Amino acid sequence: MKSLQSIFKYISKYPKLITAYFTFNILSALFSVISLGLLSPFLLLIFKKEDTLKVAGSDSIASLNPINEFKEWMYHLITNGHSDKALALICLLLLGSVLLKNIFLYTAMYFLTPIRNNIVNDMRTNMFRKILALPIGYFNEQRKGDIMSRLTNDLQDVEYSTINVLESVFKEPIQVIMFVIYMVILSPQLTLFLMIFLPVSGFIIGRIGRSLKKESTRVQEKLGSILSNIEETLGGIRIIKGFNAEKKQFRKFAVLNADLFKIKNRANRRRELASPVSEVMGIGAVVCVLWYGGRLVLRNHFLDPGDFLSYILIFSQVIQPLKSLSTASYNIRKGAASIDRIEHLIKEDVAIKEKANPLLLPLFSDSIEFKNVGFAYDDKIVLEKINLSIKKGKTVALVGSSGAGKSTLVDLVPRFHDVTLGELKIDHIDIREYSLESIRNQMGIVTQEPILFNDTIANNIALGMDDPTEEQIIHAAKIANAHNFIILKENGYQTNIGDRGNKLSGGEKQRLTIARAVLKNPPILILDEATSSLDTESERLVQDAINNLMQDRTSIVIAHRLSTIRHADEIIVLQHGKIVERGTHIELMDLKGFYRKLVDMQEFR
Repeated sequence: MKSLQSIFKYISKYPKLITAYFTFNILSALFSVISLGLLSPFLLLIFKKEDTLKVAGSDSIASLNPINEFKEWMYHLITNGHSDKALALICLLLLGSVLLKNIFLYTAMYFLTPIRNNIVNDMRTNMFRKILALPIGYFNEQRKGDIMSRLTNDLQDVEYSTINVLESVFKEPIQVIMFVIYMVILSPQLTLFLMIFLPVSGFIIGRIGRSLKKESTRVQEKLGSILSNIEETLGGIRIIKGFNAEKKQFRKFAVLNADLFKIKNRANRRRELASPVSEVMGIGAVVCVLWYGGRLVLRNHFLDPGDFLSYILIFSQVIQPLKSLSTASYNIRKGAASIDRIEHLIKEDVAIKEKANPLLLPLFSDSIEFKNVGFAYDDKIVLEKINLSIKKGKTVALVGSSGAGKSTLVDLVPRFHDVTLGELKIDHIDIREYSLESIRNQMGIVTQEPILFNDTIANNIALGMDDPTEEQIIHAAKIANAHNFIILKENGYQTNIGDRGNKLSGGEKQRLTIARAVLKNPPILILDEATSSLDTESERLVQDAINNLMQDRTSIVIAHRLSTIRHADEIIVLQHGKIVERGTHIELMDLKGFYRKLVDMQEFR
């Protein structure tokens, strides 16, 4: 199965642990067989059937039985009047073999535990690493809840449905093989009869479990939908309450939850068939053994009563691992859907790829150039024939109506997307020649919506920086006019700001993101109307800080309030993905075109 192949890919990374696990499992199975084999001479001794102990060498297969040598030795011991010693010896050997069996079994499990945990940890690490590597466009198309479901529910399902059956997949076959070998030695005829019957039960069990993977896929997809619904509800709870949409949101959740309930019922009912079907098949096999084996004993066909009883006991031990294997096959089918979803994420193509030996972008020194740049999402054209040169130290503003392509154009500079046509160059070299890290090290980004994390104020300011000093963080906060409100917090710079910074006001959030850009001290600034969420007083303070920060730096500003870009060196007017006007504020006003119309509309408001 492909799902097991994926698991084995992770297992192969730990050969020493696997070798140790197999070795101790083999030893455990060996002493399990020995302990059961010792019951035959014990029963013969108790029931005074010592004449049947003298059987070694009766045929070529029976001569392979190590217990027969022991029976022969027991026969001479009993005939010499030492029955008590023989009984004591059997009991001691039985106790010793059971003790060794369990010691080796525990040791095997001791080595299996880190294998199972490493597989889950490796999967989780690979998924998170891929999430960080995937381009921004991927997250625009995927639901956050579905991604979260793969990191949580799918991984948990793999752990409980698939990883936990590794014990069965590795341990049970070893036991079955050991037991079957000894059963062949005891009675080839009876074992051959059994091997004809068992595949029938295996076929029946396999037929029942084939639909589990499809049902499990539906379960995980529905869980992803529910998580998306919950995530949207939590993120928009203010709007939901403000528009009295609680009932509508609850009905949507209730429908999804009811669908999940029905799907899980079907999947669980089919999975639970594994145990009763396996047990019925196992009991049927036991009955067949009793009937056919009893006939061999009654007719003296190379099977004495003690060996027959041992055979039944050994076969009873075979049933449990076979039952575990059949249950494992159900669980593997159930977990296969989750493994497929996890592997699909891990194997997702990374659209933004680096060259094998990329160049390192030194300190930005000349210009950013767009040459006939085009960009499209699938078949939807977003940007066309963009020609633009941004010289070092200049400020360029992008304006236009919603959907004009401003954000997409800016996202090309840090390579959140790659151009689909034309060239984008930094210092006269195609941006794709540089490493991603060296490009983004040159840039500071402040978005319209403040992006903060559930951490301390200091750590949010120092995001992406290597161990900045406290003095550097405070200095950046002062430039961003954030220091004064920070020191009033209960724990100052060590205050936790909550999920998405919800313990701060809108103006405080934005000033922290600006302080983050100040601390990075980049040569290129990308500002998406960084003052739009501030109150009047905060806007004045932060705008002054931004103006100071922009000095001697190359700045690309997405402008919504046109009054903030009057002093830009060049204003680019975008409409439907094309540059329709360009120039300074005065030049564009004199044109009396689209830009003048936008300014008049804002002034009118």
